[in-house]
Amino acid sequence: MQEPPITRTATDPRRLLKRMRELMAVQENAQERLDHLTDLIADEAGWDVCSIYLRRASNALELCATHGLKNEAVHQVRLKQDEGLVGLVARQARPFSVEDAQAHPSFSYKPETGEEPFKAFVGVPILRGGRLVGVLTAQSTDQRLVEEDEIETLQTVAMVLAEIVSSGEIMDTGELGELDVRPSRPERLQGGAYSSGLATGVVVKFEPHVSSARLIADDSASEAERLTHAILGLRASIDDMFESGRIPFGGPSRDVLQAYRMFAHDRGWLNRLHEAVRRGLTAEAAVERVRNENRARLMKAQDPIFRERLHDLEDLANRLLRHLDGSASTLANLPDNAILLARNIGPAELLDFDRDKLKGIALEEGAASSHAAIVAKALGIPLVGQVEGALDRAENGDDVILDGEFGLLHIRPTAEVIVTYEERLDALSRRRAAYASLADKPSVTADGRRISLNLNAGLLIELTQMDDTGADGVGLFRTEFQFMVAETLPRLDEQATVYGSVLDAAGDRPVIFRTLDLGGDKVAPFAPSTKEPNPALGWRAIRMGLDRPGLLRYQLRALIRAAAGRSLKLMFPMISAPWELRAARDMFERELLFAKHRDLPMPETVEVGLMLETPGMVFALEHYIDSVDFIAVGANDLMQYFFAADRQNPRVSERYDVLSPPALGLFKQIQTICTKHEVPLSVCGEIASRPLEAAVLIALGYNRLSMAGGSIGPIKTMLGQLDAEKLGTWLAPRLDSPVDSLRSQLVSAGTEIGLPPEAVDNSGRI
Repeated sequence: MQEPPITRTATDPRRLLKRMRELMAVQENAQERLDHLTDLIADEAGWDVCSIYLRRASNALELCATHGLKNEAVHQVRLKQDEGLVGLVARQARPFSVEDAQAHPSFSYKPETGEEPFKAFVGVPILRGGRLVGVLTAQSTDQRLVEEDEIETLQTVAMVLAEIVSSGEIMDTGELGELDVRPSRPERLQGGAYSSGLATGVVVKFEPHVSSARLIADDSASEAERLTHAILGLRASIDDMFESGRIPFGGPSRDVLQAYRMFAHDRGWLNRLHEAVRRGLTAEAAVERVRNENRARLMKAQDPIFRERLHDLEDLANRLLRHLDGSASTLANLPDNAILLARNIGPAELLDFDRDKLKGIALEEGAASSHAAIVAKALGIPLVGQVEGALDRAENGDDVILDGEFGLLHIRPTAEVIVTYEERLDALSRRRAAYASLADKPSVTADGRRISLNLNAGLLIELTQMDDTGADGVGLFRTEFQFMVAETLPRLDEQATVYGSVLDAAGDRPVIFRTLDLGGDKVAPFAPSTKEPNPALGWRAIRMGLDRPGLLRYQLRALIRAAAGRSLKLMFPMISAPWELRAARDMFERELLFAKHRDLPMPETVEVGLMLETPGMVFALEHYIDSVDFIAVGANDLMQYFFAADRQNPRVSERYDVLSPPALGLFKQIQTICTKHEVPLSVCGEIASRPLEAAVLIALGYNRLSMAGGSIGPIKTMLGQLDAEKLGTWLAPRLDSPVDSLRSQLVSAGTEIGLPPEAVDNSGRI
């Protein structure tokens, strides 16, 4: 006759959590606290055995406390991360239960534990930030199915236990001192160098985190109400952004907002949140618990679609936590030497930080040409991007070194690395002093060619670098930043005031204003965003301006007003066909007539140029060149279209080399035509700021470069030792070479072909 199923009294998880909180208030050593925790969990949940395994630095899982197994096994039993049922839980990062543990093929028998009498087994991972801290197990002498509510209770306990253990309060010297319950080993992460410079400081994560003091609820009903209210607020904010199109600058795309909207209504996600609250967690702790479980599970997925879903869920959890605490940011008080770690960040958010305290930024995503990188350069803040796993490998307050020269992030650096970087910081300080001493010196190559070095800017604060660097002028002023950070369309007088301030700051030095380059990845909050399959090739820049002429005419009118009695230089971006140039120029001429007929103050001189960014306009250059006063090559976009490689996509952005013969041939073609027609020519973009690429451009005949302020000193230093004629002679026959890139040949030949050491030096990587 079959035995009836064994029934167990349901555990009240709220009472269990309350007792855990009371226990944590008692002063005792670490081992005693762990022992008492296992006793308490076993007693409240009705288990014969409760054990805590914590991860060591070797990744082994060590039995650190137990109720029910032999005490002499504590700190003696260690399991590999894939060994036994405990290893199975660790490997899968999810709960596992079985009616008869010893009958399972993964069971690993450890005679020293005395676990022979026990049948039913359940294990849940102890997770913090998606990182495995250990495994919590429970066993009974009964052979039975473990019920879902029992697993839920243990998961809730494990979430609290993770914070208790990782806080450091429970760890002391002795056996527990060598455990790897929080990241402690030195880490060296390679990313991309997006804004140069070196910085040392402490980690500040740009994501909300729940402290151990806010884990256990005093009143579950009120916590459930808070959670419901926050979820409704989250949904409303997403719906508002989605329906109105007012997406914050640097914020999520419409595709991502659709994913947010779907997840914010996902019944499974919501049920797990509410269940965690019902079991005694605060609303914040419930969000943290569900996020940790999602992170641990999806991080193991190889499919990029699943990993992207993780990113969406992470962002959604962060937004929900901010709704719960009623704040837009968790970084109100930065330490004096903050190194910000984030998945990604928008430039508007970056501008909100205390720039005296923010010393550097490391992003798990990002791109060299992203707006965050542009703003970081403008502010002189080192930025490293594409540092995968940084958020999981670092803790708030960890010492860190950020290397914006080589794209490196050192977390918890060794003493040797610290000493080496102190030496590099001293050397960098001396180099900066040397660059500053060149500010009032002309930019001349070793063979006597005068080169004009100009500043790329988009913020007024950047113009303070003109005197510090000795820039000859502003070769590119990006006018769209004012629009991107404004909630409504800037009024005519507001625009004119900004442009006038730019001209005032420049004094007698020339300024070239680029008209609005909105659209694609640059969305103004007041302008509805349009979902497009390929935004970089879509409705943006001059296309938007010509289709919505009121927007462009308003800006042209403001520029004319700001330049009254002064020189006005402006250029149109993203021109793809000569008729677009003619239409834009006609619009500008009408605005000049508008001002003249109303007897408004007029600019003293006017020059209209083109930002050359599309291959089609390069090939048509001879047909329209006489209709422009100057040309600026927008190298970032020109190369992205030339190679058909999205510069915002790290998978392809570094795949092709601008120093390939076909790309250099294109630059030479532009230079030859402009020289023939005596049209002034410059290059704006990343390649103008890199010594080797800049040297090659000058050897091809370019005499004007425009770059971020921090690059002017290094480029001017390089120029003083560059034999441009010798390098040009070496390059000429190789522009038709079949090789993929000339970079390695240039670096190998070095000074033999007129290149200075500064152009090819790659030393200093640590």
